[in-house]
Amino acid sequence: MHIDELNNRFTYHKPKEDQASRYEQIRNVMKDTAFHILTACPDSREKSLAITKLEEAVFWANASIARHE
Repeated sequence: MHIDELNNRFTYHKPKEDQASRYEQIRNVMKDTAFHILTACPDSREKSLAITKLEEAVFWANASIARHE
């Protein structure tokens, strides 16, 4: 890993242009999906993990926007 990449990963990236609205769109889609999982699946470790993975997906999707634009 190059030092520039490490710096990019640990730097705050203030939203610019339409980024904030795209962050929100991603969160809303994942929240809708999480709601479906919440209501369709029985309480279980697997259900909890599915919701956790959606949270992770939001994080990484938004990080891709913040870090690479």
